[in-house]
Amino acid sequence: MASGRTLKFALCEVLQFAGLCVPLFIVMQRFALIVARVKSVAQPPGDASTAYWLTVASSIAYVTSAALLVWVPMKYMVFTNKKFLVGRKKWRPVALVYMILSTLPCFAFLIASSEVQINNSIRQDTFAELPVSLVLFSLICIDIVERIRHRRLTGHAFHPANELARDAEIPSTLLTNVTPVTPVNPENPAAPVMPGVPTNPTQPGQPGSPSGQDQNGAGSQPEANWTLQGMPGNQIQGRQFSMSGLSSRSACSARSASMSADHGVSPYAYTGALRILCASDARAEVFVDSFLFWMDTVEMVRVAGHPAVYYSGWVFPIYIFSYLSCLRLVVMPHSPLLSLLGVALQDLPFLFVRIGLIAFFGFVTPLLYLMKNLLVCLAFIYFNFMTKLRVFNTERMF
Repeated sequence: MASGRTLKFALCEVLQFAGLCVPLFIVMQRFALIVARVKSVAQPPGDASTAYWLTVASSIAYVTSAALLVWVPMKYMVFTNKKFLVGRKKWRPVALVYMILSTLPCFAFLIASSEVQINNSIRQDTFAELPVSLVLFSLICIDIVERIRHRRLTGHAFHPANELARDAEIPSTLLTNVTPVTPVNPENPAAPVMPGVPTNPTQPGQPGSPSGQDQNGAGSQPEANWTLQGMPGNQIQGRQFSMSGLSSRSACSARSASMSADHGVSPYAYTGALRILCASDARAEVFVDSFLFWMDTVEMVRVAGHPAVYYSGWVFPIYIFSYLSCLRLVVMPHSPLLSLLGVALQDLPFLFVRIGLIAFFGFVTPLLYLMKNLLVCLAFIYFNFMTKLRVFNTERMF
């Protein structure tokens, strides 16, 4: 088991370090090639070769320095559980460092490549496919590794049913929506008595009487009566519940819902003839969620590879806002801030950029993504702010 953990740890670290280095090497090599071509047109070929190897050597020096001075110390502090890095568990320091050390330089060199070609009136390379896709794929890999490294990679996924069967008999003090009921003295209904105090010690079956002790068993403790909130007063009789029984059932239900939500297991099991087709695993869903999370950013960066757009000033807002949308990776996947950041850093800026692109270049970006940005922004504003106004705060059902 220890060797398995070590192997998984080494695999995750190698993948993350490769995601840090490989995009930088590819992008800077393509940038060095563009610089060499520009130099070969204006100057002798020897200067072009010198410029190419200087750029490549600079990229190697940068990656080495960033890895030794920032990446490795940060990893050490994360795995030694430094509180200022992993104390609150609301953000991911590894993703933030990756965005600063790798994604930011890659996007900067993409913009610099466009400007170098525009200023020298040379159109050699638009970074159409490989470098851009590699940068975004590395982002997706970093996200997947951060989300799946704490899960098992072999065997079946955790199922809460086995855990619930083991904990079903464990008593719990969890109470949900219960309030104490003051018992009524049958001899004097107007005079309430305190809970747990016997009203007639000689009557058999009363808690605290000798016969009550015999029936309930030696050493048994009396149970207080409880009722659900919201029940009318004339329905109290006959609807009283045992505190221990209600507590155990409530705790079991809450534990079942919590475990099902945490581990991606549906509380409803399909038992039909095609139940073999109902396959669901939270580990596989991590891959799906990670790729869907980046689809809008991928489409926006793809637009920058269009020749008419790449050799224009629109490459600046496209890459700048695309990088800002990538900063959502720093927040934990289930953070309540993710919805606001998605609108503020992606949908709202992308909406205006896409409107401008369609106005100047035509439909270089699909209209579907424009409608997605518009509807997401309107839905966020309406359901989070406008529905709280008095004019919308009614009890009518639309």
